[in-house]
Amino acid sequence: MLLGTWNLENLYRPGGKFGPKDKAAYEAKLASLAATIKALRPSVLGVQEVGDPEALEDLAGMLEGTWHTTLSEHADERGTRVGFLSTLPVFVVADESPFPAPLRPVQVSDAGPPVAAAGRGVLAVTVSTRAFFFDAAVCHLKSKLLSYGGGRFQPRDEGERARFGAYALYRRAAEATLMRSVADRLLKGDGREHDVVVLGDLNDEVPAATTQILLGPPGSEIGTPGFDQPDKGDAKRLWNVAPLIPPEQRYSRIHAGRRELIDHVLVSRSLLNMVTAAGTGVPGSTATALPSVGVDEDPAERRNATGSDHAPVWIRIER
Repeated sequence: MLLGTWNLENLYRPGGKFGPKDKAAYEAKLASLAATIKALRPSVLGVQEVGDPEALEDLAGMLEGTWHTTLSEHADERGTRVGFLSTLPVFVVADESPFPAPLRPVQVSDAGPPVAAAGRGVLAVTVSTRAFFFDAAVCHLKSKLLSYGGGRFQPRDEGERARFGAYALYRRAAEATLMRSVADRLLKGDGREHDVVVLGDLNDEVPAATTQILLGPPGSEIGTPGFDQPDKGDAKRLWNVAPLIPPEQRYSRIHAGRRELIDHVLVSRSLLNMVTAAGTGVPGSTATALPSVGVDEDPAERRNATGSDHAPVWIRIER
């Protein structure tokens, strides 16, 4: 069974403010996405940047067999949300956006009100198979792309850039805390017994403080001396599978010419025991061709782009 996450990038039907300008561009995008998913053959794929629910249905309709689409009800200001595309039946157990108490609202601009909720909701489902069931959660944390009001992607000065960089970090950290809160409930106090996978575009790399929030108690990361030393923290930990990805594949996006892994799969201890492989792109490939996204680039500039500027990140499990 293959589980993965993929930012589909601006998945809208044509003609709107953010989607492809015409039917031809839309069909080209769907064809590119569908080709990757057919090669990937996931049982469960967490998806991000679904702008039109109908567009995800269109994509599912291009795939062979029966596919289920499940979307969060909490969308951002562009209408994008997270969801699941799966060949297995699922049922929703959480769809949340408010920050967990007692976390307070965070500042997101110079003059506007603070926000008390994630820009995009965290969606969690229970997935049923013939052999077992597990919980999966998907999220899309605040981007490092900074916008300064009035549609600007360039700051007036470096002071403004620094402030808005801090605001984005505040929000991403709060959203990571929400994701961790949902994961805590899914773990039910002991991830050694409960199978949980967290999927998402975290918009930051493995060592980032916001990404680390999701791990739980420190220690036992893959590749560290503590990995083979079980302790009490294993009940609450999540493990990022990034070290299991071959080094030449260990990126999911190219930013200003630099490869970065900002899309992640994290698993509970019990599920980690089932992981037989991890990778990015299509299984069997050694690298993924992706466009380089520029610094301070307006997302609308890629509205007619074919495919996505992210690569899927996946794990294969065997029970």
